[in-house]
Amino acid sequence: MSKHTAAMNFPTVDTALFLLMMLLSPLFISCDQTTLKQSLDPSPFPSNFLFGTSTSSYQVEGAYLSEGKGLSNWDVFTHTPGNIDDGSSGDVAVDHYHRYLEDIDLIESLGVNSYRFSISWARILPKGRFGYVNSEGINHYNKVIDALLLKGIQPFVTLTQFDSPQEIEDKYRAWLSPESQEDFGYFADICFKSFGDRVKYWFTINEPNMQVNLSYRLGGHPPAHCSQPFGNCSQGNSEEEPFIAAHNLILSHATAVDIYRTKYQKDQGGSIGIILNTVWFEPISNSTADKLAAERAQSFYMNWFLDPIIYGKYPAEMMNIVGSTLPKFSSRDTEKLKQGLDFIGINHYTSIYVQDCIFSLCKPGPGASKTEGFCLQSSQKHGVPIGEPTTLFWLNVYPQGMWKIIKYIKERYKNTPMFITENGYGEISMPNSSTEDLLNDVKRVEYMASYLDALITAVRDGADVRGYFVWSLLDSFEWTYGYTSRFGLHHVDFATLKRTPKLSATWYKHFIAKHKLIKSQSPKHTSKHPQF
Repeated sequence: MSKHTAAMNFPTVDTALFLLMMLLSPLFISCDQTTLKQSLDPSPFPSNFLFGTSTSSYQVEGAYLSEGKGLSNWDVFTHTPGNIDDGSSGDVAVDHYHRYLEDIDLIESLGVNSYRFSISWARILPKGRFGYVNSEGINHYNKVIDALLLKGIQPFVTLTQFDSPQEIEDKYRAWLSPESQEDFGYFADICFKSFGDRVKYWFTINEPNMQVNLSYRLGGHPPAHCSQPFGNCSQGNSEEEPFIAAHNLILSHATAVDIYRTKYQKDQGGSIGIILNTVWFEPISNSTADKLAAERAQSFYMNWFLDPIIYGKYPAEMMNIVGSTLPKFSSRDTEKLKQGLDFIGINHYTSIYVQDCIFSLCKPGPGASKTEGFCLQSSQKHGVPIGEPTTLFWLNVYPQGMWKIIKYIKERYKNTPMFITENGYGEISMPNSSTEDLLNDVKRVEYMASYLDALITAVRDGADVRGYFVWSLLDSFEWTYGYTSRFGLHHVDFATLKRTPKLSATWYKHFIAKHKLIKSQSPKHTSKHPQF
């Protein structure tokens, strides 16, 4: 048994007593005494604050070729042996496509007033803009949206979360071509037209900064492009392609926002943003060099995307180091970027130490290269982890990072409204773990309580955070981990697909009840939806 496994065993405290403590004192775990005192005060959240959970289409839907859906890039990638840890795929996933009503009942049982999900691009446009609009896909999402609204749950829709039609990869190499901007705009337009009478919160793209790194630098996600020393792929250029793909993703966001603002926003009354993966980069020392390295790390990760969208240009730190590699924005691009966004989606899980590699000699490692900003990243300082380790190598528990990253975004981007669109605790399923062990997910409760304490501190400090979404509603297909990693508030038996609430689901329900949230106001809608 590894030390991580041992750390996740359920305590020897009597289970019933522990459950009672959890239910009666949702914020019993606190970062410090001040936060504990604050947790006893009236809720710091406004009455219209949105609490929810998140999922994504490929990870939960299944039905991978049902009712007219085309092949996606992840369908093809997972069917290639060796790409997924357990050899699995999302062909069935947790069958949310057929079980969405059952899952919406689970969402309602939590007491949340919002739910974020993504649309399968290939389910709407099996061949991208080169083929027909799949009416059965449109009908499916209409049913999901209507069912949510009937429960008083506000739908938050992400247009794409890593998956896209394989057709656009085959025709023009997807995000490496400017044609992707036209394809994404066409897809977005269809979604706004079909669902915008009821959907009032849109996200264009989920984690484009993570996508370009995993897909075009490290090669771990489709289309599996990379080059040495970053990885061993059959194609790709890790020092150039991430910047090309990022440029097209930024402009695809701008294209979708431009369409929404000019054609739909006034009549539909919604708002639109983008979601970035965020990491708090902590300087490994108090030296000026390491502090500058931490700032560079943000510029080469999050600011890489947000600066062009909000300020119309790439960060100065990137221009100084890789300016000759960065694609240029045309005057037309710059005009389109002025459409900006209405809010920023923040996916935040963990933090990491950063060491300067410009004025200091660094060993090779994550972040140390020129194209990553010369800032070596490590989860440890002098052998001590930045936070409690978990069974996922990349996830250390450091709740202070939640407060720090919100504060950073607040200050850099003039307190643009924010949603915490993902935050959650994952664990690798151990061979000797019983279902009871997985249901008594104490570590997840501890994680959520501490990170929500940090969020409370940020809100009290004036950050305009308008919602919080747990990742995830369900245990599901976790990308290259397959089904070996679990993030859900609800346990899923992957053999029978039975859903069972975990301890964390009960805790979250009581946390929400404590803060007396209001039900989402359902937009008026009829059964008549746009036809294609």
